[in-house]
Amino acid sequence: MISTTERRYSLNEYRAIEEKAEGRSEYRDGEIVPMPGGTLKHSRIGGNIFAFVKFLLRDTQFEPINSDLRLWIPEYRRGVYPDMMIFEGEPQLNGDRLDEVLNPIVIVEVLSPSTADYDRQSKFRMYRSIKSFSEYLLVEQDEPFIERYSKQAQGWLLSDFNSLEGSISLESVGIELPIAEIYRGIVFE
Repeated sequence: MISTTERRYSLNEYRAIEEKAEGRSEYRDGEIVPMPGGTLKHSRIGGNIFAFVKFLLRDTQFEPINSDLRLWIPEYRRGVYPDMMIFEGEPQLNGDRLDEVLNPIVIVEVLSPSTADYDRQSKFRMYRSIKSFSEYLLVEQDEPFIERYSKQAQGWLLSDFNSLEGSISLESVGIELPIAEIYRGIVFE
């Protein structure tokens, strides 16, 4: 994703624009980068994950939040909208902002052709600066393939899943997420 703006914006200018905008944009240390629109598959997969996780985490101290809430990454001065985040306890707000949070423990991104490299590389590097962050799911939309990164004492451990069989353990929140539920209603070519 490449910025379509030449002008640099202050964080306050970005926030004021974002509050009134019809679409969403990421803030990248002075740049405003419009987010591409999603596809039907992307929306279905994101909805499936959110609904199933919300159900599994009911009556626990964990709360999933969908892509409407902005994650602020202070070290990189970035405001991004993950497809889903999970928080332990009350999400920590960024100062008095009601639209920015700081402390997810799990982040989920449904990959798009235009964002897959960014989500896997630069965005993941930025996410790792968040102390509470401990698990990352990258979900392909055009084939059943999911990458799960889990924080370990020696670094990040990758596990990948490439069939509709089985489930993914989200250890930080104590649930199993069946892969078939993630892709429920998705037809692959």
